[in-house]
Amino acid sequence: MKIAVSIPDDVFQAAEELAARERCSRSSLYTRALRRLLTEATRDEVTERLNDIYSDEPSRLDPVLRAAQARALSGDC
Repeated sequence: MKIAVSIPDDVFQAAEELAARERCSRSSLYTRALRRLLTEATRDEVTERLNDIYSDEPSRLDPVLRAAQARALSGDC
């Protein structure tokens, strides 16, 4: 799909230079950048939702598990 967007001159110039260094088209570069941004946004949404879900949960580790973890980390299993 073709679209028209406006971006600052310095961003355009930096993108042109990067596309030349990577020997890819402007369209390919912008597509990669948008995909990366969309993936990051999706991860952030998932993290935010998980934080909301677990924000009411206690964060203390069960004492039995804490002792087992300490033994495992010290090598005294």
